[in-house]
Amino acid sequence: MILASMKLVLGVVLIFVLTHNPLHAQESASLTGTITDSSGKALANAKVSAKNLATSQSSEVESDSTGHFTLSNLSAGDYEISASSDIGSSSPQKVTLAGGASQTLNLTLRQPSDNLPNAPSASKSEPSLEDLGFSAAESQSNAKQQALLDKRTHMLKIHQRMGLITTVPLIATVITSLNAGGKSESTASRDLHVALGALTGDLYGITAYYAIRAPRIKGTPKRGPIRFHEAMAWIHGPGMILTPILGAMAFSQKNNGEKVHGIAQAHGPVAIVTAGAFGAALLSVSMKF
Repeated sequence: MILASMKLVLGVVLIFVLTHNPLHAQESASLTGTITDSSGKALANAKVSAKNLATSQSSEVESDSTGHFTLSNLSAGDYEISASSDIGSSSPQKVTLAGGASQTLNLTLRQPSDNLPNAPSASKSEPSLEDLGFSAAESQSNAKQQALLDKRTHMLKIHQRMGLITTVPLIATVITSLNAGGKSESTASRDLHVALGALTGDLYGITAYYAIRAPRIKGTPKRGPIRFHEAMAWIHGPGMILTPILGAMAFSQKNNGEKVHGIAQAHGPVAIVTAGAFGAALLSVSMKF
């Protein structure tokens, strides 16, 4: 009887010793984290995949409304973690999970780089820092610089639109200048020319403001059309200031019954050069060359 009891106790002990380590090894691991875009915004419904490098088996979950995800019941070992959604995907990350432990890994999704030029194309709403030559690590870790790029893009879009609007009164001003020489006794043509010139100057000031105040992004290369556009600005910018000053002098002389004389005679030539430079600047960013 005693011998049978001892055998029973030894059997229980033996079973415990043989099964203890396997049970310990089978303890599962888990991985948690948050999915964000390059600006730091949390992304919901992003797919997160964990691939076991030893067995090639994969597990998938989706992030919740706050961008948070949890991969549970994973075997201990080495994994390749990646995430994807409609806006893009993350770079694969390798992690080693220990049995019974929980690790945290945050992932950032980025859009594919299309090597955009200086201005955004019609196929993409906003350029990213990677499009301008910044590495993935730099773009993912610098949300402040991405915000500056977004602001610059927005202001330059307004600059471009205002430039197109300014061309309408500018052309009308040039046309009315043909009848503003004072050969007629009526001053109506001169008054219309002055009014259109004043409107052109006001719109040009708004256009220039958005270009000057747009944030500068260090390290952004300037290509041929943009360089030419800025070179033309050094011509039509001073011209837009000088033209109305000379025009006011010529207007005053004509209204006094005098012939245009002195530096006021330069009003016409300066206006033509200014309009030409403005048109060339506009075409430089509208056509590829």
